[in-house]
Amino acid sequence: MKLGIEKKVALVTGGSQGIGRAVALQLAAEGARVALTFRSEREKAAEVVREIEQGGGEALAIEMELSSIDSVKGAVAAVLARFGQLDILVNNAVRWSDKMPGEAPRFEDYALSEWQGLVHDNLDGAIAAIQAALPSMRARGWGRIVNVSSGVALDGVVGAGPYGAAKAALHGLTACLARELGPHGILTNVVVPGLTLTDRISAALPPNVQDQRGKAYAIGRLLPPEEVAPTIVFLCSSANTAVTGEIVRASGGRP
Repeated sequence: MKLGIEKKVALVTGGSQGIGRAVALQLAAEGARVALTFRSEREKAAEVVREIEQGGGEALAIEMELSSIDSVKGAVAAVLARFGQLDILVNNAVRWSDKMPGEAPRFEDYALSEWQGLVHDNLDGAIAAIQAALPSMRARGWGRIVNVSSGVALDGVVGAGPYGAAKAALHGLTACLARELGPHGILTNVVVPGLTLTDRISAALPPNVQDQRGKAYAIGRLLPPEEVAPTIVFLCSSANTAVTGEIVRASGGRP
């Protein structure tokens, strides 16, 4: 299938590792020009750029702080300055809580300041990126936006209320944007991965725990980022003309 994204310009936030890295590489393999953001993993981001360029593609790494609206807007401005357009936005960057779910306080003891920080970063950062990207998409009459969410927003996890609330808010935003932007050729969707074998998860979970957790999914295993990314890439492509406003799971069958 021809995805029709040759020479399109894509911005993948949080693209230095994990799902974002896989998406950036696969978009580039389809001929897109790719910008990716990083917060602290500068060398990992540079490695992604080198891999894309060695394959004959164009890429740009941009330092971005998700908690800073100015930084997010500046990242989009850097893409426009380099490539002159922005056609595809993948909101993948995330801020994790400092506490693991099992270490989180009881809901009624959760400090409002902690709530506000997590919700602000995971929601407002994505909103700022969309707002900054839309003028270019509207001007060209074509665009694709994918907001990467989490099963926490649909299934719940004890102690992950702020994160789940922020991701669930993206679902409602996506539905509204699909209605507003569809007539302008811009499609907006949510992709919900399951527990994915990123470097972070692989390091945190022993192999026997990975196997145990994987058995809860329909395919009987956890997916690596490279198997989650194709769903996102398809939704970002010209081959997708019918899917918008949807919450699409890419988990291997919900547990």
